[in-house]
Amino acid sequence: MLAGTFGVVTALMNVVYYEAIARLPLGTATAIEFVGPVLVAAIGSRTKRDFAALTLVVVGVLAIADVQWSGSPAGVAFALAAAAAWAGYIVLGKKVAVGGNGIDSLAVGFTVATVVLSPLALGTGGVWAEPDLLLLGIGVGLLSTVVPYGLDQVVLRRVGQARFAVLLALLPVTATLVGLVVLGQVPALTEALGILAVVGGVLLRSRRSGETVGEPP
Repeated sequence: MLAGTFGVVTALMNVVYYEAIARLPLGTATAIEFVGPVLVAAIGSRTKRDFAALTLVVVGVLAIADVQWSGSPAGVAFALAAAAAWAGYIVLGKKVAVGGNGIDSLAVGFTVATVVLSPLALGTGGVWAEPDLLLLGIGVGLLSTVVPYGLDQVVLRRVGQARFAVLLALLPVTATLVGLVVLGQVPALTEALGILAVVGGVLLRSRRSGETVGEPP
């Protein structure tokens, strides 16, 4: 039951996020979605140092994302749904990870999610006749879901869900660096300061010890 719920929440998180970025600028959707991990990290925080780290992370992500409150109401709704699903993914993922069979549960969860969400494939008939699009879809599924979420299970067995939520703030930093190297997108001064704030927040939070985690594999 837990594995199935985890798989469905994970799949929905991807679906609503892609629906959000289809309607909103990427930075706006990402900033709104980050509300989920921030809430999880805030709930798990206990000290002034924790809250200082969270403040740095939030400010940094907002600076990188360059939030623009433009777009359709539906896009904002999808982004908020993605935020809720992301929070659920962290909480459920931690429970699955400490259960001792995170990778197996992930496989079971994705199988359940495939069955539950299969009706969404009814509107994708044209893709099956386009080998290039089909190959790209498979590549996106592997690189954005199977590989990273499998690695998440390894990480979640070693750290608490609050620290994991803060570490997720590295995602926009990574995106900025990839944009710089691959696409030649030079970050503005605000984005560069945001990167420094995020890294500082992650280091501040990650140096804290004493969290209760599952036994390492």
